Amino acid sequence: MSPFGRNFADGDRIEIAGAVIRLKVHARARRVSLRLDRSRREVVATAPSPRRLAEAAAFARDRIDWVTARLAELPRAQPFAPGVELSVMGQPVRLAQQAGRARWLPAEDGQGAVIVAQGEGEGFTRAVQRLLRKQALERLTALTEGHVAALGAPMPKVVLTDARSRWGSCKPPIGRQPAVIRYSWRLILAPVAVADYVAAHECAHLRELNHGPRFWALVETLVGDPTPHRAWLRAHGARLHAIGAGEPT
Repeated sequence: MSPFGRNFADGDRIEIAGAVIRLKVHARARRVSLRLDRSRREVVATAPSPRRLAEAAAFARDRIDWVTARLAELPRAQPFAPGVELSVMGQPVRLAQQAGRARWLPAEDGQGAVIVAQGEGEGFTRAVQRLLRKQALERLTALTEGHVAALGAPMPKVVLTDARSRWGSCKPPIGRQPAVIRYSWRLILAPVAVADYVAAHECAHLRELNHGPRFWALVETLVGDPTPHRAWLRAHGARLHAIGAGEPT
């Protein structure tokens, strides 16, 4: 039995001094370690095997000052609520509360676009996220169509996720099944050039299933130098995951 009075399993979460720690087993880890998962807004204590998870928990407890300092560095959560202004592919969009079906009101008369939805709390959040996902699917599909046309590749199936560890992924075609490209719907909250880079990155995998020199040359052919877009995602990715934090997916 561990000093915490219980045994642990991979994926367990524990609370230490108000901070939630996720325990993880990684067979290739050489030692117990801590890291900040910015996308999930939590600290992960990793152990090489299940029997050392108690050691990982104790390690997190002994370094609680480091844990709380790292969590304090995360961007503040921005819930979906009436009056909040979002940036949708670089354009301002305001959230508003109004009775009736949730809808997207395009920009006009110098005013930005508006998402109107009824209800409050979880109901309002669900409606806003539903509309943002719809916009994300439409715009990311259009970006994908442009890149596959440039590549002379068949159009893949486009699917949205709320993946925390990656912005996109590409599954090659199998038999008569088309390729599948998955995007995080949160790319709708990024500048259009950044979203376009992710689309180009995944479409390039339709030709090169690796990250070798020919792959990156193909990406550069599609969108130019990818360095600033990759840097933007590293710098602002945690903020995108903080927008609407806590909402159902």
